[in-house]
Amino acid sequence: MRTHSLCSGPPSRRTFLRAGALALGGLSTAQLAAARQAARGPKDTSVILFWMWGGPSQLETWDMKPEAPVEFRGPFRPVSTNVSGIEICELFPQLAKIADKYALIRSLHHEMASHNDGSIEVLTGKTPLKADPTSTAFSDHPDFGMVTSRLRGVAAGGLPPYVGIPNKPFMTRPVYLGVSHNAFNAGDPTAGNYRPPNLTVDAGLNGSRLGDRRQLLAQFDNFRRTAEPSGSMDGIDQFHRQAFDLLTSRRVAEAFDLNQEPMALRERYGRTLWGQSCLLARRLAEAGAGVISIDALAPKAGMPLYFSWDDHANAQPGWDMTTGMRLRAADMDPAMTALIEDIHERGLQQKIAVVAVGEFGRTPRIGQANGCIGRDHWPQAYSALVAGGGWQTGQVIGKTSSNADHPVERPLTPQDLLATMYRHLGIDPESSLLDFAGRPTPILSTGKAIDELLS
Repeated sequence: MRTHSLCSGPPSRRTFLRAGALALGGLSTAQLAAARQAARGPKDTSVILFWMWGGPSQLETWDMKPEAPVEFRGPFRPVSTNVSGIEICELFPQLAKIADKYALIRSLHHEMASHNDGSIEVLTGKTPLKADPTSTAFSDHPDFGMVTSRLRGVAAGGLPPYVGIPNKPFMTRPVYLGVSHNAFNAGDPTAGNYRPPNLTVDAGLNGSRLGDRRQLLAQFDNFRRTAEPSGSMDGIDQFHRQAFDLLTSRRVAEAFDLNQEPMALRERYGRTLWGQSCLLARRLAEAGAGVISIDALAPKAGMPLYFSWDDHANAQPGWDMTTGMRLRAADMDPAMTALIEDIHERGLQQKIAVVAVGEFGRTPRIGQANGCIGRDHWPQAYSALVAGGGWQTGQVIGKTSSNADHPVERPLTPQDLLATMYRHLGIDPESSLLDFAGRPTPILSTGKAIDELLS
């Protein structure tokens, strides 16, 4: 097998990039690229997306219909909140106590009825040109975190502008923006002695001396100057130095260090995947990351997919929506409550916005199979919970029919919600980015910021 030495002549570009990844602690090319500098935006604001993948039922969360016939209203009862006239599902008693600190949007709707298509619509603001009922599609446009990365760039101290905890939504791609604007996947913050992947300087090497790495980095610089005098690798030295900054930045390391939080606060969020993910998201937003998404598929006792809200009747053998809702709410309720309260207690409610939403809602009529109940996909009406962002909270925006099957007041689209989020991030959603052919592509072709939320 032929090998190359950096000191004995020009290796191939592939060999160079492989060596670069090892030298910088095992970072993949995409993660290295995520550290590249881009133009900073005008605002130091953040959005935390609690991504409820699978499609949560509006009737079992934020838009209950207790007066509807039994085949519509579901197994749970509404509970009053601390805001007169606002009720939510009884499974969220802690969130019920802080309804003055969030707003509920009950009139979202679109037409994409499969998981990936609906997710692409909600996260990118672009309607897929061809529906894919198999839910295997990937986006042809970047999601809002990738757009934020492109327009706002790396945060102070090398902090990635877009972070997914533990992973980013899997169906969106940076496409014409380039892999440098993909999310940095932070991994599972509940893991023992948690460290985000590829942020430890000794990963993948026998030695851990930074001096050795700086020496190797200098060799890379020399390689660029001698191996490709044509200039085709111009900028590779900046690329590696920014990745090195990501690895060695104290600010980045501190932002990911959950051990700096008081034990009581960690317990308040919950020692669960969602709880610690929400706490880590708050730390990253406070440190300057632009977009942090909380999204994963992870096993939990009693649940085939912890983070999936895809509650069909008997979707898994013996699986029941009632069981799923109880298990998820037990973790989400304290995690989201702690996150929203923590943001307010730290005076960050103007800086940090929180959005909890999925790709669609569920069918108004309950289905039954083998003694289990559930609901199918329903994009024609769904809900979102939003907090922080300097937004007007303690209110409900929009209204659905008596069976929650379509909006009857203030119908809103995913594009409207995205326009509101972009505005908070200091990004003009009417501006354009260039696609692969050099054509300007609007960030959002439709959509207007939701007036009721704006100060």
